[in-house]
Amino acid sequence: MSIDRKAQARAFRALHADGPLILPNAWDPGSARAIEAAGAKAVATTSAGVSWAEGVADAGGLTRAAALAVLRRIAAVISVPLTADLESGYGATPAEVGETVAEVIEIGVVGINLEDSVSHVLGDPAVLAARIVAARSAAVAAGIELVINARTDTYLFGDGTGTLERARLYAEAGADVLFVPGVGDAEVIRELVAGSPLPLNVMTGPGGPTVGELAALGVARISLGPALSAGAYGLAAAAAQEVLATGTYEVLGDLGKHNALLR
Repeated sequence: MSIDRKAQARAFRALHADGPLILPNAWDPGSARAIEAAGAKAVATTSAGVSWAEGVADAGGLTRAAALAVLRRIAAVISVPLTADLESGYGATPAEVGETVAEVIEIGVVGINLEDSVSHVLGDPAVLAARIVAARSAAVAAGIELVINARTDTYLFGDGTGTLERARLYAEAGADVLFVPGVGDAEVIRELVAGSPLPLNVMTGPGGPTVGELAALGVARISLGPALSAGAYGLAAAAAQEVLATGTYEVLGDLGKHNALLR
């Protein structure tokens, strides 16, 4: 399967203007194929789901090598654009983050997430800004219009203070989209849309705003984050508990469809 990644990167960028771009998040090649087959215009990974699939905890458990190996396998089985959750960049310095970004571009990734928290602790915004600069430099060197999604965890691990100030700093550093997980209040989202210099990405799921509600608020990109992977592992646990306790399999559905996607 030969894919023009530079053209694909431009197409992925354009999807943010057609809005909202809906991204159910994958965690392995099988889930990525299922999401593509469902009609997704692009596939995004979730670091939480990838971590769980590797048997480690999110936010610090996943190694750079393991993360990139999963991305390589996913890129090999899908034809739609792939955007990768790189957590804080898998590097101690901006230069090391730039090396990570150069490698994921070589793999076939056309978008990335970089975040400003480490191990659930909100960090100095200048650190992420420097990493965004390094990521953009790597993309320019590769000749690709990489979409950089700057994630700020001001609401996920704080009270929201400084969100728009961080947004402006990340925009100046070269980010294309602002990702603010942890917000579900309509008024807050409306204010972020109005005040951000970048298109807004939010994360939703069970109990959160619907796609229609978020679209009406002006959100450009909608992610499900770890919701799909958590649901899959929840189903596995529930099915195992059922068969071990009662010998029945009622929580399971049709098991024959997925294999056809991978042929």
